[in-house]
Amino acid sequence: MLEGLFITAEGPEGAGKTTVLNKLGTALKQKGYKIVMTREPGGINIAEQIRTILLNKENTEMDYRTEALLYAAARRQHLVEKVIPALNDGAIVLCDRFIDSSLVYQGYARGLGIEEVYSINRFATQDLMPNLTIFFDVDVEVGLKRISDNQGREVNRLDLETMDFHTKVREGFKLLLDKFPERIYEVDAGQSLDKVYSAVKSKIEDLINNKP
Repeated sequence: MLEGLFITAEGPEGAGKTTVLNKLGTALKQKGYKIVMTREPGGINIAEQIRTILLNKENTEMDYRTEALLYAAARRQHLVEKVIPALNDGAIVLCDRFIDSSLVYQGYARGLGIEEVYSINRFATQDLMPNLTIFFDVDVEVGLKRISDNQGREVNRLDLETMDFHTKVREGFKLLLDKFPERIYEVDAGQSLDKVYSAVKSKIEDLINNKP
């Protein structure tokens, strides 16, 4: 039994999850909680190297199964090197993307099959799942406009996909709401930042306060 809490943030491109998660992490640290902020793919050296390969705009020839396997490999290393030790230490781990992104981006949007991608990720994670996943839902057009308007944000290989691909990504996340209703909490990320932050903060504080 892991002592800490594992909370992940998911959503289409431009949903604002990274901004909200960073703000929340700062607020929880100020309250005295032991917080570990991380991201996928990445979070540790080996996974960050894999991230560079995955998101490089020049790697357009990458096979979809190769892509799925690289995400799973980065995830495995990230878990054993950073996430699990932090949870064993009693920390609250806030992770920007996790397994659901693979199920949606490669499983659903790429057409590899949600269950097929879930299978290789169950092997990678040894069935470790988040205590809570916040799904930041936003219209595709709104999310992509936020990206184009944000000059400081990196434009990666996935940002260059078609509108149809990004629409499927959002559809995929909606499917996961039905698949994991006890774990995934949906937030309307089309609202103002303050409203989104307030909703997420309230949900996570409720989880913390009711932890066994």
